[in-house]
Amino acid sequence: MKLLRVGTAGAERPALLDRDGTLRDLSAIVADIDGNLLSDAALLDRIRAAAGAGVLPPLDGTGLRIGPPVARIGKVVCIGLNYHDHAAETGAATPAEPVVFLKAPDTVVGPDDTVLVPRGSAKTDWEVELAVVIGRTARYLESAEEGLAHVAGYAVSHDVSEREFQIERGGTWDKGKNCETFNPLGPWLVTADEVPDPQALGLRLRVNGELRQNGSTADQIFPVGEVVRYLSHFMTLYPGDIVNTGTPAGVAMGQPEPKPYLRAGDVVELEVDGLGRQRQELKDA
Repeated sequence: MKLLRVGTAGAERPALLDRDGTLRDLSAIVADIDGNLLSDAALLDRIRAAAGAGVLPPLDGTGLRIGPPVARIGKVVCIGLNYHDHAAETGAATPAEPVVFLKAPDTVVGPDDTVLVPRGSAKTDWEVELAVVIGRTARYLESAEEGLAHVAGYAVSHDVSEREFQIERGGTWDKGKNCETFNPLGPWLVTADEVPDPQALGLRLRVNGELRQNGSTADQIFPVGEVVRYLSHFMTLYPGDIVNTGTPAGVAMGQPEPKPYLRAGDVVELEVDGLGRQRQELKDA
């Protein structure tokens, strides 16, 4: 299933995109797309049955904003330097263990919402990523297979970063990762049963129409199941939590000088195979 949330920010309603591309209203079945739904197999089956029976009312999507596909996100956990080619372009050694950092849930916005370039920023960068949405509480998992079994679904994520704040301003990466609007998510949450192999997905990102990133999750150093297993030994993952699994090569930071960092007026478009597309216009904060 392709689950999504539509409407103005803070007042989104749950919806489903059916196999014919018709937007369907889920409000009569579920209050929202959140951890409570994602951990309830019976309720998910009820939605599947209703979709299959063709009884869900259609929604007119004309001019309708798409919000983040998950509400009330508990935490956004991110994996850095998780693609061989991206580690190489930044001059970093291949990590022996996953590099972990957090983004605040309030950085998450809709897939086509405006991204704000922070005040004083000279090095705002792009990163297309595969996002994992947790569907079962995960703690101390023993195998990558168990990790995959705790995934509810997948989505497109844009891990926007400010490299000067991240690297040159002291402390941890958090300063460059948590600016407002720095995590567009969606358009859909695609349930795990429709993504048979999360290590076989192409990721692409364009800036002002120019292809900048063109990678595959096959190049991940730590695959999805292992990432979830690993994280479960350092924190408890709850239904509705998001895991950004890293970005392939092609970020601005990895380009020759002058590096083409983002500015107000730029347009970023990104996609992951089967998970939809995003488009953001950048403006000054």
